Amino acid sequence: MIPVLLFSVIAHEVAHGYAAYWCGDATAKYSGRLTFNPVPHIDLFGTIIFPALLMITSSPFLIGWAKPVPVNPNNFRQPRRDDIFVSLAGIATNLAIAVFCTLLLGFYSNIAPDARGGALSIMFMYGMQINVLLAVFNLLPVPPLDGSWVLYHLLPAGLADAYRKLFPYGFMILLLLVMTGAISAILMPIRGLVLFFLKSLLQAIVNV
Repeated sequence: MIPVLLFSVIAHEVAHGYAAYWCGDATAKYSGRLTFNPVPHIDLFGTIIFPALLMITSSPFLIGWAKPVPVNPNNFRQPRRDDIFVSLAGIATNLAIAVFCTLLLGFYSNIAPDARGGALSIMFMYGMQINVLLAVFNLLPVPPLDGSWVLYHLLPAGLADAYRKLFPYGFMILLLLVMTGAISAILMPIRGLVLFFLKSLLQAIVNV
């Protein structure tokens, strides 16, 4: 699970960096963050402490994040639109990886049916599950997750300013949601729905 999680969170951040670059901001590129080398992306809390906390508390899921790529919205051609696009790029990448892993698992099951349950099959399955979870997790409107920026830009000016005042307390809110189990109650039903469609796709491929 850990190699799949590490690759997935790095892909998420690299997608943010490339999206920002396409929108006119080269900050991530010049900071050396458009790379799959894990070292520049490791975040002490999101990559190490938070996943460890989930394991210690026997959480039903494992999740984390990499160090956010530096982005300067002042360089965007259309700041509001481009910031939403950059925020959603990581989520879209995780969903794309989940679909790709589903396709790989289906084709691999057809090519090597005797290898079902082997190392590759397990990695593809984790690729589905972890990336769906990352996508749903990052859609939550809790700072500093991507969903918070999307919501911020969609709210009317007055509400957006009030909502922005919550941003410094985002990590505390996130920890509270984890410790109370509320985050599981929010994430798991949505994750289950997305996985249902992916497993239906998988079943269709296997039955071909």
